[in-house]
Amino acid sequence: MHMPSLFISHGAPTLALEKNNPTADFLRGIAANLPRPKAIVVASAHWETDSPMVNGAGKPRTIHDFRGFPKELYQIYYDAPGDPKLAAMVKKLLDDAGLQAGIDPGRGFDHGVWSPLMLIYPNADIPIVEISVQPERDARWHYQIGTALAPLRQEGILIIGTGNLTHNLRETMTGNHAKAPTWVTEFSEWIAAKVAEGDIESLVEWQKLAPHAIENHPTPEHFLPFFVSLGAAGKPLKAKRLHNEVAQGVLAMDAYEFG
Repeated sequence: MHMPSLFISHGAPTLALEKNNPTADFLRGIAANLPRPKAIVVASAHWETDSPMVNGAGKPRTIHDFRGFPKELYQIYYDAPGDPKLAAMVKKLLDDAGLQAGIDPGRGFDHGVWSPLMLIYPNADIPIVEISVQPERDARWHYQIGTALAPLRQEGILIIGTGNLTHNLRETMTGNHAKAPTWVTEFSEWIAAKVAEGDIESLVEWQKLAPHAIENHPTPEHFLPFFVSLGAAGKPLKAKRLHNEVAQGVLAMDAYEFG
């Protein structure tokens, strides 16, 4: 069974609670259009390390890695199992590609994992292995991580990168945007165009080439999972944008399917 890879914009943790929200509704329906995966490997923007790390826990805990949100969020527990054997396989694939990885046997699932996946797979019955991102490394590095993990797709394993297509939190809190500003829409449409063209080289050079790159990503961690998913897609690039919405004025909530 051949699985695609996905990039999902997960937004704020409250996404898990929201009704009549376009992105939440999209995520609730996405599994109907996918083969059921044997397991899932998730690169999350909310696990930052100096070198690649893999979650090796058999029963990962739910991490409530935020403050000041509604109490209902702190009562959510997403009890999907881990998969230590798959974690070891992920580590070997990364090591074999020269991307020396480690295994953290005590790591839980941060909200970059559980807030979107509880909407996609609410039964929490599919094993999940989380991998970290390295904000001090560039898009090409994360593309290489995805390339190393690509063989897992042939084994029925779904690879997901979860972050945000744009992520300027200062503007969400201090800006006053009744509609998405051009610096958000021009960036998201540039990404969509390069994906449609299969222009991987321009995408990995996004910080130099994309319009308004720094405005949309003052720090890169929320966009790096995109490149893990992109790398897992292989060449030639086959892709489609599944969802396109802007939340809180400046957070592009785009989602892509590759492969």
